[in-house]
Amino acid sequence: MTTFTPVTRRKSKLRLALTGVSGAGKTLGALYIAYGITGDWGKIVLIDTEHERARFYADRSDLQTGTFLYASMEPPYSPDKYKEYVQDAALAVGPDGCVIVDSFSHVWNNEGGVLDIKDRIAQQAGKNSYTAWNEAGKEQNSLVNTILSVNCHTIVTMRSKMAYALEENERGRMQPVKMGLSPVQRDDTEYEFDIVLDIARNHIATASKDTTFLDKFGQVITPELGRQLREWLDDGVEPDFCTDCGKVITSTQKYTATQLVEKSVNKFKTKLCYKCMKERLKHAAETVPDGANNPDA
Repeated sequence: MTTFTPVTRRKSKLRLALTGVSGAGKTLGALYIAYGITGDWGKIVLIDTEHERARFYADRSDLQTGTFLYASMEPPYSPDKYKEYVQDAALAVGPDGCVIVDSFSHVWNNEGGVLDIKDRIAQQAGKNSYTAWNEAGKEQNSLVNTILSVNCHTIVTMRSKMAYALEENERGRMQPVKMGLSPVQRDDTEYEFDIVLDIARNHIATASKDTTFLDKFGQVITPELGRQLREWLDDGVEPDFCTDCGKVITSTQKYTATQLVEKSVNKFKTKLCYKCMKERLKHAAETVPDGANNPDA
């Protein structure tokens, strides 16, 4: 039977995506938000797939930027490489830091990305375009889940392109109509983030998706936006993180998160998620009585 508990606000990490055309200010906007939310340039790491262009923003007195941590990613832009960089970056900055992925578009349509993976799979014997999309989609999902689960704030940037659709005009003929900017990524990627800000050529950012207070936001991004987001995200109860895997401890069908924490602390003197508690009990099975490797015991 599923267990339901009264809902409460919890202290959360930033999960934000910035989209925009070339020159809109995605990289600088990401740096400003990251600095506002951390208050420390040393707690920001930027993963650069844009041929090291982010170096131009380091220690700029005119832009009031400082020295942030940095890594340039070279092709191939595979999902596995992205996951490795993001996980290493999260460890480098710690729970109060921020990881910027600039940009998240390369892993979709550039060398070694998801579309490349799909094409390679489709060429294999017994495969077709449909089954290839299924396998390539799993690679994409794994990457997104990795980015959203690291124990720090995360910002991704995505290139935008103009989207068009065919609509019938007053003469009954079909004609292309501009539908707005579409990020260069899988169609549903925007839904995965808590906040999506679209930056226009005039550098004005507006929210196309928001779970905070930015529904009517329409300004140039400054560090003040990051500070405001930090205050909002901190206005809640700090969630419990698993000591072993670093992920937030979430409820199962049988136990609430609070119950899992209590059980793991009683057994191991530390906070563990259900999966990691099972792993610890499995390894201890040879030296403990039968049945003790069952977290339900």
